[in-house]
Amino acid sequence: MIKKSKNESEMGYSNKVTASDVAKQAGVSKWTVSRAFSQGASISTKAREKVLKAATELGYRPNLLARSLTIRKTRLIGLVVDEMDNPNLLQLIKETSLKLQQRGYLSVLINISEHGEQEKQISLADQFQIDGLIFLGTTLTEALVDLAQTIQHIPLIVLCRNSDIPHIQVVSTDGYGAGKQIAALLAKQGYQRIGYMTGPISESTQLNRLEGFRDGLAELDLKVEVILEAGHYGRTAGFNTLNQYLATPSDRQPIEALFCENDVLALGALDALHRKSHADRIGIVGFDDIDEASSPYYALTTYQQPLKQLVDEAIRCLDGERETSRPLLLPGELIIRQSH
Repeated sequence: MIKKSKNESEMGYSNKVTASDVAKQAGVSKWTVSRAFSQGASISTKAREKVLKAATELGYRPNLLARSLTIRKTRLIGLVVDEMDNPNLLQLIKETSLKLQQRGYLSVLINISEHGEQEKQISLADQFQIDGLIFLGTTLTEALVDLAQTIQHIPLIVLCRNSDIPHIQVVSTDGYGAGKQIAALLAKQGYQRIGYMTGPISESTQLNRLEGFRDGLAELDLKVEVILEAGHYGRTAGFNTLNQYLATPSDRQPIEALFCENDVLALGALDALHRKSHADRIGIVGFDDIDEASSPYYALTTYQQPLKQLVDEAIRCLDGERETSRPLLLPGELIIRQSH
């Protein structure tokens, strides 16, 4: 049996056990050790038992990185994110990483929130030979689109946004249908002057919530009176955007209801209303149904995305179980509370 040296034991570490050490202990070849840890490989039961026994005694763990170089599969999936302060994104990261682990993948978080580092981070991930990229609600810049189009040897998936970029599979909530449902809800409440608050604008990846909202209102002889651009999905951005709108003099009558592109913006908008004691004057609807939306203080009416189903379908695309280049759009659920 291979033992630690006295010096190694005293220092609390030892040289890493290799496949050659296991082979020597078991009295077999190194290739027999490799076959023992390769699913479906040809090896006798007796030889496998000898190898596993020796591996247990030595504390051996197979080197998955070395094996990945042989089979050209790393089982590493890059999760690309930008708006890190969005609670819905944190839930999406949690759900996606857990589902990937259940499938035998390891997720690598790629944060592209810092401008100027986006292309560098994606290129670095590609150099690590990841097996796929999942853009988690990411707003794709023109530079990222160009880069993604050059990475065609691995699956590229946009999750929770829409895109018409070639070679990228879309798995998202039906934002257009959701927008129409929210339009019908606000019209039913009797609102006449209705606005929309948007986050970052992207020509490459869309949510289609505004389009559905606008068309839904038009069918009811209404229109989007004003579009408030918050710039990014931050609570402070939502607060400042609506606060500025309320403080700006105008000859037009103020809006009576506002559909915010996500819950974080909606909570910020509600904070602005509470501060000005306008909470009962403007109806607010969000999108995502984050935990804080159900707080009695906000009681936010919102649209819940089917995150578990979306992640399941994205990973099916990743594994090649779903052969489609068309966008996969799933319906969510309108959650009625009091804010609208």
